[in-house]
Amino acid sequence: MLTRIDHIGIACFDLDKTVEFYRATYGFEVFHSEVNEEQGVREAMLKINDTGDGGASYLQLLEPTREDSAVGKWLAKNGEGVHHIAFGTADVDADSAAIRGKGVRVLYDEPRIGSMGSRITFLHPKDCGGVLTELVTSARTHE
Repeated sequence: MLTRIDHIGIACFDLDKTVEFYRATYGFEVFHSEVNEEQGVREAMLKINDTGDGGASYLQLLEPTREDSAVGKWLAKNGEGVHHIAFGTADVDADSAAIRGKGVRVLYDEPRIGSMGSRITFLHPKDCGGVLTELVTSARTHE
């Protein structure tokens, strides 16, 4: 089942400015950055710590690359701030199926590719106390 908090996703208008805030204020450095064309975001993963299961915990800073992306629409409605929480799992397929079986809506029929080659899916926020929730199997786990 779920093993850790993988990351907290934070939506922002200016990725570079937000990265600099986290660097200057907390000393966090960018571990990985990429553009995810499918999801319409430019992102930076700031590593917070390693975890006992071989994974890590991150802050994921997300800047939309287009207004019609999910993060772009969310920013237009809500402004900058916490967008989602992600839990790590060794098997996103099995855990999302089990959670779906408990009546929680899973947003993707099949997990998609996320940051750093991970496999991801999201759970509907209306079924999760108003919190958009992501399930993540890291690339190291599913290779």
